[in-house]
Amino acid sequence: MGESKISVIELVKSKDEYSLDENVEINVQFLVEGDLRNAFNEANWTKAYNNNDVSFKLKYGIKLTTSGLRKKELGRTIDTYRKAAIFWTRNPKLVNPMKNRRIWVQIAKNFEPFIRLSEEEVRQELFDFNEKFVFKASDLGKGKHKIGAEAFASWQKHDFIGTGSVKNSSSEIEIKIN
Repeated sequence: MGESKISVIELVKSKDEYSLDENVEINVQFLVEGDLRNAFNEANWTKAYNNNDVSFKLKYGIKLTTSGLRKKELGRTIDTYRKAAIFWTRNPKLVNPMKNRRIWVQIAKNFEPFIRLSEEEVRQELFDFNEKFVFKASDLGKGKHKIGAEAFASWQKHDFIGTGSVKNSSSEIEIKIN
């Protein structure tokens, strides 16, 4: 059996230089890849539904930090989860033109539900992350600052996958505050 992992974490900054009175915006983007992502497919979620294993919860967290002698956390640390509910329906609005499918998955991201029509779209909703961090430039002070991110994800045992957790850190980006 292979393993799951967090892909390379990408930090996307809105611009390179900020003044002290501005807000700094950085997006943290990554994917959960490997066995977990591959195992979350229609055949497995149908089997899980038949075995009454109808919800999947992926707990994840992201922390933005400065580097140097005194590491400092920036913005609010994200520590939350995404949930997949596996359900049966005959709803005519949820008809896949290729086949008569009745087992569906609803993904809840930040308590907002999404129902997607293909396996890959469901995986993207559950395992692709793009979180925005906003903090005051004055929190860092004047000068050049290196910023990095750490991310983790964990899940419990289900019909299609065992218990697991993954972690990764990003390479650093640099911003300048005038």
